[in-house]
Amino acid sequence: MRALVRSMTIELPSHIDQLRDTLRRFAERHMPRREAARWDKENTFPRNVFEELAALGVMGSTIPEEFGGTGRDILATLVTIEELSRRSLAISVPYIMCACYAGMNILECGSERQKADFLPRIAAGKLIFAYGWTEADTGADLASVKTTGRIEGDELVINGSKRFCSGSEICDYIYALIRTGEQGERYKNLSIVLIPPDSPGVEIQPIESMGMKGARTTDVSFTDVRVPLENIVGEQDGFNRGWGMITSSGLDVEKLEVAAIALGIAEAACDDAWEYSETRKQFGATISTFQSIRHQLAEMKTQLHVARLATYHAAMLSDREAPRRVETSMTKLFVTEAAKKVVLDAQSIFGAYGYVRDFDIERNVRDVLLMPIIGGSSAVQRNNIANWLGLAR
Repeated sequence: MRALVRSMTIELPSHIDQLRDTLRRFAERHMPRREAARWDKENTFPRNVFEELAALGVMGSTIPEEFGGTGRDILATLVTIEELSRRSLAISVPYIMCACYAGMNILECGSERQKADFLPRIAAGKLIFAYGWTEADTGADLASVKTTGRIEGDELVINGSKRFCSGSEICDYIYALIRTGEQGERYKNLSIVLIPPDSPGVEIQPIESMGMKGARTTDVSFTDVRVPLENIVGEQDGFNRGWGMITSSGLDVEKLEVAAIALGIAEAACDDAWEYSETRKQFGATISTFQSIRHQLAEMKTQLHVARLATYHAAMLSDREAPRRVETSMTKLFVTEAAKKVVLDAQSIFGAYGYVRDFDIERNVRDVLLMPIIGGSSAVQRNNIANWLGLAR
């Protein structure tokens, strides 16, 4: 892969190669395959490994130096997600929950007090946010959320529920979208609130899912949950301004985060299938000599090359902090769908062994199937691309 990356027409900064080497050594030392398999089987978050990762300083890649970070570097952030996802989503997803969900959102939407308080802790890997956006009847149409917050004195009283709130059991705050005004106003009466998951009145119910273990998804209910008004993101200036916060430039990067996860999963599957083809013998020869397998692997490598180019190009555009909604939607759509195909093709190369849990490919399949769904489904991305490019309706 290194040779392919260096041959790209996109010239990567020298620190990206150094970062990749560091993360690969980290994965071999702290994220061995047997442990990654155990985290998946037990659906557990290895917090000690996460803390070791934080010690590398990678949590600060979305945070300015004045707050303890290394400066905004979306390319480095996505490469970190990609490399961690090659081994285990039990580490890559919590990394996103810290560096992106917490770091990018507080930097972009938080008050000056919140920035000074939260960002240094986020850069040190001490704070993890879980997104509490969707509800049982609200997926892509987030403006229809029904969870409410009413002001009583210096507190906000919250009632309602959230669905598919991944990582709520391991987070420090649920970054929740709630309605703080009349339902009919839709976009005008929404606020983002930081809710500690151990607050009285918060109940968390795990949802058993196929993949993405370690930061498992949950249902969360709020019954008269009280949080101080200072927990409104942006504080007074953020009240009833939540819609602008969730549709800001951070949304573009969120699509790329999912693409980077998918890319990492697919790279791992392809590498394993490539190696397996060179050792597995049938009819007196390794299967890598069979034309059908050779063509399949060549196609997989090509798909990954294009997916990597798209992801890194979109990352560089996002580093310029200009709206890039079309490019990021195209990237999310293409990379996640390509990754799904690559992983399923890799599974077919393993044959029956690709269907048993002794092989990592089985986990790769379960994980990659989620990627075209989360962060805005492929159908949503296709609609948005057509609309934003002005296709007549």
